[in-house]
Amino acid sequence: MTDLPVLYDVADGIATITLNRAEAMNSLNIATKEALLAAVQRAADDDTVRCVVLTGTGRAFCVGQDLKEHIQLLENDPDSSLSSTVDEHYNPTVTALATMAKPVIAALNGIAAGAGASLAFACDFRILADGAGFNLAFPGVALSCDTGCSWTLPRLVGQAKAIELLYFPSTIKADQALELGLATRVVPADDLAETVGELAGRLASGPTVSYGSIRQSVAYSAGHSLEDSLAFESAKMGLTGATRDHRAAVAAFVAKEKATFEGR
Repeated sequence: MTDLPVLYDVADGIATITLNRAEAMNSLNIATKEALLAAVQRAADDDTVRCVVLTGTGRAFCVGQDLKEHIQLLENDPDSSLSSTVDEHYNPTVTALATMAKPVIAALNGIAAGAGASLAFACDFRILADGAGFNLAFPGVALSCDTGCSWTLPRLVGQAKAIELLYFPSTIKADQALELGLATRVVPADDLAETVGELAGRLASGPTVSYGSIRQSVAYSAGHSLEDSLAFESAKMGLTGATRDHRAAVAAFVAKEKATFEGR
């Protein structure tokens, strides 16, 4: 396999972004963060991509910040701060991941910790292999949470549970993640690729503008009033109502046929 830190592949409308530092449990050094940001933005901007899958190689999905590199940076510059990489890498990556106008799946082949967990929380679906899990590792290294975790986690599990998980990090195994609502589905490790492939295929063949508008409307409503959210919904209804997919779907319904979507 190539030694690139992030792999990018598009097939049948599905962009698969793979973190490829298995020997480092897909921890995020500067090179990986830059490559991941570029890959996520590339997928977001590519109109031929109708679904995105984020996954990892080896036994981890992503364990977050590469602390070995961070220690070296601190040794070279004691005043070095993580805030710069948050602003330059983590924030734009999670923003693109969470706001792109197409569905996003996190396929967790293994543990997702720290920023790795945060990246997964920003996706629409989290499909976990049965040996995978989460760990909100930030207090273990005396750091605050990042990569959007303060926004996504409370919306998944509620504010009180989010505080508990963040204050007292431990490994949340796949079955517990399912109970908490952190996992969409848990499958045997050998079935992960097939399960994710089926879901991604279904999403990639669906009404992409509709999916994108729905995910953006749900996100928008989390921080706005009912009146503002209704106005946003109205604008998105105008957008989707003018698509070829909508016209085709209505015609198929009247003809009692199955609609075929082009994603436009």
